[in-house]
Amino acid sequence: MTADEAYRWLIGGAAPGGDTFDTHVLAAILALAIAEGGASGRLCAHAGLDQDALRALAGMVFPGCMAGLDRMARLPPPAAETEQTSLRDLLLAHATGERPLETQLAAMIARRAMEPDHLWQDLGLRHRGELTALLDRHFAPLARQNTDNMKWKRFFYRKLCEDEGFVLCAAPVCTACNDFETCFGEETGEARLARIANGLPAHSHA
Repeated sequence: MTADEAYRWLIGGAAPGGDTFDTHVLAAILALAIAEGGASGRLCAHAGLDQDALRALAGMVFPGCMAGLDRMARLPPPAAETEQTSLRDLLLAHATGERPLETQLAAMIARRAMEPDHLWQDLGLRHRGELTALLDRHFAPLARQNTDNMKWKRFFYRKLCEDEGFVLCAAPVCTACNDFETCFGEETGEARLARIANGLPAHSHA
């Protein structure tokens, strides 16, 4: 199943009356994970959720897809790397609420952040604005700290370094840094679901 097909399948099996934006975000993330690992039973490894968490999410948001998701999640995920765990914990520490959805989203975002593209692309979203809206909604205390509109992956890593007492770069101010564009440049590019639907490679290597 391609990511585009998986997205349409998930939306078709979504719970009636659910939140449209959250359903779209979760379908986009899972669609990429399905395309990458669903056929081999490794959906959990690519989605960042263990089997119980995935089943709970499916029952809440995609009840019409539970049986299919179970088949794609036959194998448990490997142990998360330290970097992934640290990012998940950072997100959880700044969750807007204490709902199960924030816990699941934190794990999924942290796992997808290990992929090579812009974070909004790695999540299967249409553009950076959707990622910002997602973070504003579910991790508002953290999102509000990105006052300079830093690229989200760079911002997260800067926060992790600060928490550990490290300085990410040696420049006294960001505008004096040679890597300014790396941290603050535009996060443009084609959405991965759109690339796949157009027959292009999933990764743009942005």
